[in-house]
Amino acid sequence: MSDKQAKIKELLAMQKKFIDYEHKNGVTAADYYAAGDDHELKNYREDYMKLAMEICAIAHTEKGSQG
Repeated sequence: MSDKQAKIKELLAMQKKFIDYEHKNGVTAADYYAAGDDHELKNYREDYMKLAMEICAIAHTEKGSQG
C-alpha cells in the first residue's frame, strides 16, 4: 500500500470514528473546536487537517502541480 493510500485509509477511519461518536453523543462547537484534554475528540480537527494536507501535497507531487 502506498503512503498516500495508507493516509487516505487513516483519514477515512478518523471520519468513521467521528461520525460514530457524533451519532452516539452529539457534537457541540466546543467539542469540535476546543475539546478538553480528556475528551475523545481532543485534537481531532487539527490532526484531520494535517493528514488531509499531507494527502493533498502527495497528490500535487504525483501530478507535478506543486509550485
